Amino acid sequence: MEGSLRSSDKTPKNERETRDSVVIRFAGDSGDGMQLTGSQFGLSSAIVGNDLATFPDYPAEIRAPAGTTFGVSAFQVHFSAQPILTPGDEPEVLVAMNPAALKVNLPDLDPGGMIVIDQDAFSQKNLRKAGYHTNPVEDQSLEGYRVFALDMSRLTQEAVKPFGLSQKDSLRCKNMWALGLMMWMYDRNREPTINWLQQKFANHSKMAEANIAALNAGHAYGETAELQDLGQGYAVPPAEIAPGEYRAVTGSEALAWGLAAGAHLAELKLVFASYPITPASNLLHILAGLKAQGIVTFQAEDEIAAACAAIGASYAGSIGVTSSAGPGVALKTEAIGLAVVAELPLIVVNSQRSGPSTGMPTKAEQSDLFQAVHGRNADTPLVVLAAHSPANCFAMAIEAIRLGTKYMTPVILLTDGYLANASQPWLIPDIESLQTFPVEFHTDPNGFHPFMRNEETLARAWAIPGTPGLEHRIGGLEKDYSTSNISYDPTNHQRMTEVRAAKIAGIADELPLQEISSGSSEGPLAVVGWGSTYGAIEEAVHAVNEEGLKVAHIHINHLNPMPKNMATLLSGYKNILVPEMNSGQLVKLLRSAYLVPAEGLNKVTGQPFKVKEIASAIRAKLGNKK
Repeated sequence: MEGSLRSSDKTPKNERETRDSVVIRFAGDSGDGMQLTGSQFGLSSAIVGNDLATFPDYPAEIRAPAGTTFGVSAFQVHFSAQPILTPGDEPEVLVAMNPAALKVNLPDLDPGGMIVIDQDAFSQKNLRKAGYHTNPVEDQSLEGYRVFALDMSRLTQEAVKPFGLSQKDSLRCKNMWALGLMMWMYDRNREPTINWLQQKFANHSKMAEANIAALNAGHAYGETAELQDLGQGYAVPPAEIAPGEYRAVTGSEALAWGLAAGAHLAELKLVFASYPITPASNLLHILAGLKAQGIVTFQAEDEIAAACAAIGASYAGSIGVTSSAGPGVALKTEAIGLAVVAELPLIVVNSQRSGPSTGMPTKAEQSDLFQAVHGRNADTPLVVLAAHSPANCFAMAIEAIRLGTKYMTPVILLTDGYLANASQPWLIPDIESLQTFPVEFHTDPNGFHPFMRNEETLARAWAIPGTPGLEHRIGGLEKDYSTSNISYDPTNHQRMTEVRAAKIAGIADELPLQEISSGSSEGPLAVVGWGSTYGAIEEAVHAVNEEGLKVAHIHINHLNPMPKNMATLLSGYKNILVPEMNSGQLVKLLRSAYLVPAEGLNKVTGQPFKVKEIASAIRAKLGNKK
């Protein structure tokens, strides 16, 4: 079970049982407020000082019929007194607001786990909608679990009765009742949530008061009901983490702030042009709120217009950024090719989702790596980066702007739906301590032409249009290497194609050498990953190494070009296992580039890897049958 006990069964009465870590999942209909409930529980855990990882799981249907399995929304929180890297394999506590939530999430529940349900929602109508023929609370099918069937709906309505709400609005407070109960159970502070409710419903005081009353009523129920086998609840002590100021951050938030910080460090204005698409839309929302920081946002009429507007911003001397998910990036492809041949620093953020086409838009996948590295017409090399955690999105956004402006190239930064929405504690950096990389625009008209190059980086000159004596044109047609005039000469095209490729390949010379996340520099097996698989791989490798197996973890942030020591590093391992949420993309790149015996561990369910899935694959690879 994920929530390992610190104390024994000798815990005295009237004292909380102490646990090292707990995984809890809130699940209900898409209108039940599970995302808000889970995020507030996570916030309360962060304030306590626990290490934290969350996993919001949204329904893919926009308006699935209420009470059906298609409309189930869930939010998982893993909070711990020890350092953690994942939202947990299996929840040990499931809060299910209706039969559909129970049916969808029960298979993931830890054996012997706790189920807290609103038995008022288990009507015959709702049971039929969820596909139940009998009530699972009554037919012994939940035997082996600790089941608490509570009258949540009725108790919530009683708690909010003084505020004169309609039945519909009263039941909307039910998630706060459930949250109050869980806050009592795990000794969380309600005050931050009360403050948040007052702010959220500042213009609707009755709704704020009703939600607060429901929160307090759920908490009071836990204190007074004396639920069987629950005692006085549980406590998870603060984690021992590096000193500093922390806050819980989602990948979208860290990415937005990283882009803003990167533009500041480059001394450029950030122009963000985008078109809404799940799961990338939140990045636009967050950046739109940073006008005071000089951020310019533009919601274009389509994906192509957004990319072209960002290119125009970079041409004019700002840093142009655009974002989307895989289908939208496909539409931007021609514009990205234009930025490659025009050699402009365009930043493209791809929040990957399950595909192809519309696919499962709220589910995570890593299937756009080939698209990022090779998915354009002709030879169009560019930089490809990947963030590996919500907090890491901040650093990788800065790195994207640094490389894009230094080498005058488009940069594709890969995240995914899991990273965008998940959260973890983030040590807030001192912006003054970050290394600046101010852009130096070309201003000397002597001998100027736009494709004259820096001898070291091969980056072309970046001149702001309107600078006296530096009038110039760029575009999609091939240019002469020596004059920048339009050229159809075959030898010149060969040379320009090669120099654009050499510019990107040369970036490897300045990248930090690839490090080993854990394990030794040689041995029978290295597990190589990229992107959001980081946490699951790292915890799996730690687990099997504690069993005596000799396994290393290598995680790649710079995917094109890769660090220059990659070939030497990989050659130290007899076997290489590559877990990916796709059908095998990085594994093919590694095999083709380095001729190594890499094998894939592939998953395309729309769900992140579990630690036990990777650990099991490692054991099987090394012949360990545990």
